[in-house]
Amino acid sequence: MTILLAPMEGLLDFTLRDVLTRVGGIDRCVSEFIRVTGTLLPEKVFTRIVPELENGGRTLAGVPVRAQLMGSDPVCLAENAARLAGLGPAGIDLNFGCPAKVVNRHGGGAALLADPRLLAAIVSAVRRAVPRGVPVSAKMRLGVDDGSRAVECAQAIADAGACELVVHGRTKADGYRPPAYWDRIGEVRAAVAIPVVANGEIWTAADAARCRAESGCHALMLGRGMVCDPGLALAIADPLRPAIAWNDLLPLLQRFWSQVAVRVEPRARAGRLKQWLNFLRRRHPQAQEVYMAVRTLNDPAQVAACVFGAMATASPALPAAAGRIAVCP
Repeated sequence: MTILLAPMEGLLDFTLRDVLTRVGGIDRCVSEFIRVTGTLLPEKVFTRIVPELENGGRTLAGVPVRAQLMGSDPVCLAENAARLAGLGPAGIDLNFGCPAKVVNRHGGGAALLADPRLLAAIVSAVRRAVPRGVPVSAKMRLGVDDGSRAVECAQAIADAGACELVVHGRTKADGYRPPAYWDRIGEVRAAVAIPVVANGEIWTAADAARCRAESGCHALMLGRGMVCDPGLALAIADPLRPAIAWNDLLPLLQRFWSQVAVRVEPRARAGRLKQWLNFLRRRHPQAQEVYMAVRTLNDPAQVAACVFGAMATASPALPAAAGRIAVCP
């Protein structure tokens, strides 16, 4: 079984990748996209979005990270991929799945699924531009407005040289509305010779089992489900493993907060912590109370005091509880 951590713009950045990969169960990450729009980006742009490039292409817990590029110009993408490859990522991923209107208006992300020939040109150009030892993979959705060309797009990507393909089981028009069509991912998997990874609507270990059965995919990619439940990857690997309790999350939240304090500008720090608490409410009812307590606060010191002070007061046995999960130092 292989489990990947999804790229999620504005959410699953370096700070959250660092924390979630410390819990365990994640085999590889993909970074949020690096937008390529007609220029050769300086190295500092790549390292700003993917700081793991300064750590051998791995999170601080040692999990490999593929850096994701997004654009629509094969030549420009190839030039940037070549520069990026020189920084030592665990691979380069190509974004053919982002459904955001601001991205699609400029011909990027999932909008590219309307033109399989352009998909092939992009993958081929990037594959030629980087050393053979650097994996080139891609992530796509089932299509733009419908899934009628999903197999055609996947075959174009595979035939052009991609070594792996993640398929999100929805179209661009579907956005993130459930369900994800795992059986359609299975149709794509059966049509290509490269490994296919299933993605979409995997919130629990039971979801993961159904996704694997319907798609036939050995590998899964987790996104929002992992953000809501940091123990999800471990639960998928071992359904009998005790779930991570609310008390166990304090060292993870503290680690996250310490990274945010270093890497995020002060006015945005409170929002980042509230954003994660908002997701945690889905899995942990206790997060609701903490989230509501800080929802209107914007001062980082007030938010930190409210979150960590309230949790410590509510959980006097917290240090012992936190020891139940193996969080890397």
